[in-house]
Amino acid sequence: MKSKNEEHKLKLTVAGILFFLAASVVLMGIITGEIFYPEELTYTTPKSMISDLGSTVPPNSIITQPSATIFNISMMIAGILILVGNYFLFKFYHEKIAGILIGLLGLGVLGVGIFPGNMTPMHPIFSLMAFISGGLAAIYSYRLIKSTFKYIALIFGIICLFFLFTSNMFIPVLGGGGVERWVAYPVVLWLLGFGGYIIGLGSKENTQ
Repeated sequence: MKSKNEEHKLKLTVAGILFFLAASVVLMGIITGEIFYPEELTYTTPKSMISDLGSTVPPNSIITQPSATIFNISMMIAGILILVGNYFLFKFYHEKIAGILIGLLGLGVLGVGIFPGNMTPMHPIFSLMAFISGGLAAIYSYRLIKSTFKYIALIFGIICLFFLFTSNMFIPVLGGGGVERWVAYPVVLWLLGFGGYIIGLGSKENTQ
């Protein structure tokens, strides 16, 4: 039988795996959605928002299949993985602030999948929730990480929030879609790295 200490450390490993998978699902979901987006509708990185894969904004919303289903389901799966991973992470660290921020990130990502871009104001609310909480979670994870990765996490969080709150300055250069990617992808990359760090930490702890 496993000791309580081993079971406790196993939760850390599970959290890391779920975070890593969530980030992977987001990236691969977006990539796959882009692959199947109709060429005649011209989906481009600078002009198209990420969520346009699920649906463009009103009044003349465009929904294409299978891109919409791929994107929406990917976001829902990723959101659930983050929420469950957050539960196991909290069981290990008992960090309320981290739990709240990562929980809001998971809820935001889940909401983005449930409420596509044509559903206002729900979609903008959940998108903003994911962006803000994701950036803050990356910054706050600096307190949890005991390796040089904490500096990368801090930088990713700052980049996310910087482009979020200065978006109007960079839209002429990067386009609306480009700016959104500078907001969203740093959070995804942080979650991928944080998940990997947690997996390694849990494995290390389990061997002690």
